[in-house]
This record gives sequence, C-alpha cells and structure tokens, in this order.
Amino acid sequence: MGRLYDLQRFCRAERAWLVDTIEALVALESPTTDKGAVDCCGRELAARLEAIGARVTRLERADRGDHLRAELGSGTEAKQVLLLGHFDTVWPVGQIASMPLVRTNGRLHGPGVFDMKAGIAIGMLAARALFETAAAPDGRIVMLWTTDEEVGSQTSRAAVEEEAQRSEAVLVLEPSLPGGAVKTARKGCGQFEVTVKGIAAHAGIDPAKGASAVHELAHQICRIYRLQRLSPGITVNAGTISGGTRPNVVAAEARATIDVRAATRSEAAMVASMLARQRPRDERTTLHVTGGFDRPPLERSAGIARLYDRARQIARELGGDLGEGSTGGGSDGNFTAALGVPTLDGLGAIGDGAHALHEHVELESLPDRAALVAGLAASLR
Repeated sequence: MGRLYDLQRFCRAERAWLVDTIEALVALESPTTDKGAVDCCGRELAARLEAIGARVTRLERADRGDHLRAELGSGTEAKQVLLLGHFDTVWPVGQIASMPLVRTNGRLHGPGVFDMKAGIAIGMLAARALFETAAAPDGRIVMLWTTDEEVGSQTSRAAVEEEAQRSEAVLVLEPSLPGGAVKTARKGCGQFEVTVKGIAAHAGIDPAKGASAVHELAHQICRIYRLQRLSPGITVNAGTISGGTRPNVVAAEARATIDVRAATRSEAAMVASMLARQRPRDERTTLHVTGGFDRPPLERSAGIARLYDRARQIARELGGDLGEGSTGGGSDGNFTAALGVPTLDGLGAIGDGAHALHEHVELESLPDRAALVAGLAASLR
C-alpha cells in the first residue's frame, strides 16, 4: 500500500498540472480530417511529452495527422507496458466557440475533452508518477497517441499492433463507462456497402419494363435487419442510402452503407458470410456486397479478466472500487486484444457526452484515475 499511496499522493498534488495539460490539448482543436490542425495539437503534445522526459518519435503520415510514440524507461529488450489512445476528435475546427472550454460545477467541458484528451493527460501523469517516485517499473512505458482512431485507424493500425506485440499489457486511455467502470469487452465494427443495379424505365408509361434498384434495395435492407435475430450481440444499421435519378424513372441503381456490430468473432464471421451470400429477390436486378469488419471484437478473455481483477484490487487499495462492462463502440483496444495481448480499455476520464454537445469530464476524479493507471502499470513489472 505504501507505493500506491505515494502514487496517489503525487497525482493529487499534480492536479493543476493535469488540468492545465488537458486544457492545452482541448484548446487546440484536432478533427481527424484536418491534418494541419491535428499536427498543431500534436506539436503541443510532443513538447509536453518531452518536458516530462519522454523520448518522442513522430510517425509521419501524408494524409492524416502524424502519430506520436513516446518512451520512458529502460532499453529495447526490457519489458514494456503500452498506454494507448488518440488525439483526433469528431469536432470541426471552430466547435469550441459553441462548446467553450470551461470549468463549472466540478466539470470541465469542451470538444474532445472526454473522448479523449483527458485520457492522454491521465496517461502522462501516470507516467510521471512512476518515474518521479520510487515506483518506476523495471522495463519501459510506451505511450502511443494516434490521429485517426475516429475514422477507423487505417494509418495507425500497424503501429498499434506492432507496439502491442512488444508489450506485457495494453492500457487504453479511452473514456470510462458511466461511473468509472472499465471496458472488458467491445463489439467488433463492420461496414458493408450494398449496391443494386436495376433496369431504368418510364414509371408511368412502361413500369413493367423496369426493375427498380430502389425497391430491391429496400427489400435487402429489411432482410439484412433480420440478421439481428441471430444473436443479441449483433446490431445492424443502414446509415446512408442513395439511389434513383427522378421520381418518374424506375431506378437503375441504388446503394446503402450498413454498419454492423458483433460481440464475438464467431458472430462477426457469421454475419459477414451471410451478407456475402445475399441474393436479389427480383432476378432482373444484380446485387453486389463489399466491405467487412475493420475492427475485430474485443472479447473478455482470461488475460483481460486477470488484468481487470488486478486493476480492481489496486482501485480498492486506493480507496475506491472499479466496475467493468461492455460497449458497442470500438477502439484501438479491439486490435490489441485480438492479438492475444491482455488489454484493459476505458481507463481514461470519468464523464459523459462523447461526440455530444454536453461533453465533459469530472475534475475531482482525474488524479485518482492517473494513480490507478500508474499502480496498474507498476504491478506489471
């Protein structure tokens, strides 16, 4: 308990530093699709990482913001714990005018504060606590902060998986579940595009000569929605639909983008297989389905359960408790868990409003959250 108390005392004493770091990052808006804005935030983050003694490497990308890898501790052959997260957000530059960075009623509000710039600062304070007290692990702490998580992590996935494979465990600083619970399971995320080709005809004069792609697509969407009956872990959403040219023309083409979530790999494989086997009801139309699962499910493995049990015990020793739960949203933790690396997600800030106008974090809980991360990392030495 003495070591944990030292970590907690350090983090509580550095609350002002923690909040200042969060505010500095939130003030620099960083929507995924604006490389200039993301890299501006990244330069501030890199400077702050270097200020706490981290060796920072910028992983340059041409069409997304540059990812940041920061390392503290001993050499390349030592044991490694990975702190993982992202500093891109869903909010456009200028959103801060209508969602001002403000402290009120024990909360800090602002675009991207909960998802997940406060989590980055928590990870940084946890690293400081480890290396500025006597609790430093034998190996190294690596922080990987990426810039495209909100759009699927296409340019960062390889780096995430490479670092995870070097690590004893991955601690994901994504926001917590309500009340501070961590995430020991996440659904896998898939995206499929359904395209239908039909036969154009005059809708008033010769409708029978046409084969409506729109009508066929509507039938297909209804059929796809029935996939949810296969398992309570499967959800389906037709997110965008387009088709046709004019109201008086039988539509020659239509398409829909379908979001699919699945709780297990077997569910994901079953859904993908069934979508690939879809056939048109109207044989005069043609049907083409593309896409797949770009984030595998994060399933509650034995390694994740052990990591959670350890974290819960540390939380209790720090004077609290730590619940667990699952979520339908994906994160980069899905990738690391799928590799078999023990992964604990949702270790970031307690708050609410990810991707919503009321986005905020609870200020009082921030230092102890950092102490929990530090204690868990120290226990993995």
